Amino acid sequence: MNSRIRVLLVEDDLRVARINRDLLERDPDVHVVGSAATCAQGDALAQALKPDLILLDVHLPDGSGLGLLRHWRAHGLTTDVALITAADDEPSVRLALAHGAFDYLIKPFTGARLQDLLARHRARRLPSPGAARLDQGRLDRLLGHGAAQPAALPRGIDPNTLERVVQALTQAPHAVTAEDIGEQVGLSRVTAWRYLEHLVRTEQATLEHQYGNAGRPVKLYRARPAGT
Repeated sequence: MNSRIRVLLVEDDLRVARINRDLLERDPDVHVVGSAATCAQGDALAQALKPDLILLDVHLPDGSGLGLLRHWRAHGLTTDVALITAADDEPSVRLALAHGAFDYLIKPFTGARLQDLLARHRARRLPSPGAARLDQGRLDRLLGHGAAQPAALPRGIDPNTLERVVQALTQAPHAVTAEDIGEQVGLSRVTAWRYLEHLVRTEQATLEHQYGNAGRPVKLYRARPAGT
């Protein structure tokens, strides 16, 4: 089975669509094959491009993404669809799940949560036609039973060390440098910097620059509050 994930975005806010594309394509095995701003465009591109995964907004200029999802399912489109939307009311969530959405992200979300969505999609992917029949374990993973598997960490990022860095950063009363975190956790400045930059990339931390009178600006890191 091809590990490459072909994604279609259906999002009417061009700025948000561009941000989501950039977040998705940080993964070298993910390619955004198309972007639509309306239900009509989304339907046409879904039929023409046959993507592996569709990320769908609810509020679109010519209708509801939930209606589009219902239309796809009624016409036999079984592509994985996840809602990425500001619609945070319970009826929208229930309708999306009832019509076969496999995941639902409420804006704003973190890059880590988006990576988790991709990991869940990978776990659900069926073998190619003609492959061996499914056993119960494979089917259970497809249906989402059991504990979700976390997204793989980049090479050089140890989960235990990462947890210690996150804890130290979260408990810091103000923005800190890589040297501050390194001293607290017992890491070199360069190693602490690598972990902090990973947290910035996954939107778990923010980066600030403090400019002095001379020399390079100092990089300051701060834990991103939950839900932002």
